[in-house]
This record gives sequence, structure tokens and C-alpha cells, in this order.
Amino acid sequence: MAPLSGGAKLRRWLWLVFLVFVMLTAVSIIGSGFKLATAEHARSLFEFASNPVMGLIIGMVGTALIQSSSTVTSIIVAMVAGGLPITIAVPMMMGANIGTSITNTIVSLGHVTNKQEFQRAFNAATIHDFFNIFAVLIFLPLEIMFGFLEHVSGAMVSLFSIGAAADVGGFNPIKGVTGPVVDALNYVLAGLPAIYAGLIKIVIGIGLIVVSITYMGKIMKSLMVGRAKQILHSSIGRGPLTGIASGTIVTVLVQSSSTTTSLMVPLVGNGVLKARDIYPFTLGANIGTCITALVAALAITGANAALALQIAIVHLLYNVSAVAVIYGLVFLRELPYKLSYLLSLRVAEHKSLGVAYIVGVFFLLPLSVIFATR
Repeated sequence: MAPLSGGAKLRRWLWLVFLVFVMLTAVSIIGSGFKLATAEHARSLFEFASNPVMGLIIGMVGTALIQSSSTVTSIIVAMVAGGLPITIAVPMMMGANIGTSITNTIVSLGHVTNKQEFQRAFNAATIHDFFNIFAVLIFLPLEIMFGFLEHVSGAMVSLFSIGAAADVGGFNPIKGVTGPVVDALNYVLAGLPAIYAGLIKIVIGIGLIVVSITYMGKIMKSLMVGRAKQILHSSIGRGPLTGIASGTIVTVLVQSSSTTTSLMVPLVGNGVLKARDIYPFTLGANIGTCITALVAALAITGANAALALQIAIVHLLYNVSAVAVIYGLVFLRELPYKLSYLLSLRVAEHKSLGVAYIVGVFFLLPLSVIFATR
């Protein structure tokens, strides 16, 4: 391939920026569609949180339906301020971590037309799933038996003064950029029943993801050589601490772990990075997303303001502890990567398994537990 001229490179970079915007807009459209079609049903799920296991499942399904862990964790903070016991709220936070990983798994479907790309992308996406599942398997039993997160967060809250609420305004830059497109689509579909409008938005969003990722791949392959690739590897692929720090900072800035991790999936699918490279970055995204619950807690006043801050600190403690334990212990560190790799090989051979995985893990299995225990 002949070297690109300066003007050609600039045009391709501009096209790449536009396609990233299209992909982010598509993710926002899908999230908006899920909210429109299922938000009322998702919120009604929280009424069934009667024990820790049910709390976990409800946090997971609620986040998968609403497509925003930031929204769900803020709801949980508000519910604790309204009287929801911390014992139930802690596993709900854990469930939200699992539910939020559905977004980047959906994004990986954009590579479905190319077997090798799809395998790499699905591998990268489901590392997040398996890590969060292992975190629950380790920490939920410990929490039920010993209340570790509840007690430590309670001790930490006692060190803070909760006398006055902080006036913290949150601006989400991703919503600021993609919001006008989503609002315009909302206006066009305003006359339709909510469930149909929501489903149309989901279909449009998935279509835009497939188109944008297809063309992003072609452009990335021509641009991500030489200096550009070195810069990317130096910020993400240099080592675990750098990767975790990068993921944390980027997620704090964009206020969405789904957005952060979804941006990495096409890079792995197109061979610019490896799934192992973005593994620590994904863990940093888990930590960075805790900022939303903390901001929500700081805005709460009244008798239960300390409890609201406590559950927000639980979210941060949980994610930091999960990274320290699972990634810190070598024999645990490799399990999410290896399981996601083996699953991606199967899904690449039988693409329908990818959709079955998403529907089964995030909806059918947890919902069946809810209905079975009613």
C-alpha cells in the first residue's frame, strides 16, 4: 500500500472522528430505545428486592434494560436515601456492574460480517462480563456472611462531615454531543407508542453500529501504523497500572463505562490492539464509573444523607477491591481472559450464539430466577 499524503491522512482522520461520533450516537440511541421501551418495567423490578440475591439480579436486569449503570446506581443511591436497607443495596450495586457490560458486547456484533474480527471483538467485550461475574462470585458470599463492604464503608463515612450537601452539577460530554441527534429522533417518533418507538430506535442503533464499525475498520487499518499506533500502545498497552489509570481517567471524563469500553472493542476487532491489552483498561473503567454514584450521593440532604454516601462508597470499594483481588492474583487474573477467548472461538463459528449469549445471560436467566421466586 502506497504511503498516504498529508491531505489524505487528514481526510481519513476526519472520517474516523465522524464514524466514532456515529458509533457513540448509535450507543446512545440504543440506550434511549431500551429506556423508552422498558424503563417503567425496569424500575418496577426494584420493588422485588427482598434479599441480597434478588437485589443482585434486579440490579443486573435493571441496568441491562435501562442501558446505563450510571442511571441505576443513582437510582440505588436515591432509594437508600429513601429507606432501602444497605444490605439489599450492596448486591444491587454489584448487579449493576454486570448489567452495564451488555453494551460493549452488543457493539462487538458490529464485526459479525468478518469471522476473525468478530472473534477478536467478542473476546474483548466479554472479558468485562466474566470479570464482573467473578467479582460477584467472590464478594457477594463474603458480603452476605461478613458484611465487609457495608462495615468498611460505614467506617469511612464516619470520617466525613455530612452537614451540607455539595452542589455538584454533572455534565456528560457524550450526551452533550450525541443528545441533539437522539432528541431529533425522539421528535420524529413522538407519535408512536413508547414500546414501538423504543424498538425502532434499538434497530436503528444496531444498524448504525454495524455500518460505522465496518468503515472504521477500513480507515483504522490505514491510519494505525507507525507513530499513531505507538501512541495508542503507550497509553493503553504499556502495562496494567497504566491501562487501569487510563481507563479510570477516561471514564471519569465521559461519565460512562459503557462508552469507554465500547470504544475499545473496534480497536481490538480491527487488530490495532489485543484483547489482553485492553483488559486493564476495562478494569479502570469499572473504577471510573463510580464517580456518578458519588456525585448523586453528595447532592442528597436529610436524615439519610450519610447512608446515601455510604452506598456510593460501597460501589467504589467494591470495584477497587475486585481489581486488587482478581487482577492481583495471577491464577484469578487469567480466568476472565481465557473464558472470554474460548467463548469467542465458539461464537465466531456459530454467530447466533452471540445473540443467544446476550439474551440468555442478561435477560432470560436472571428473569427466570425472579419469576421462579415470586
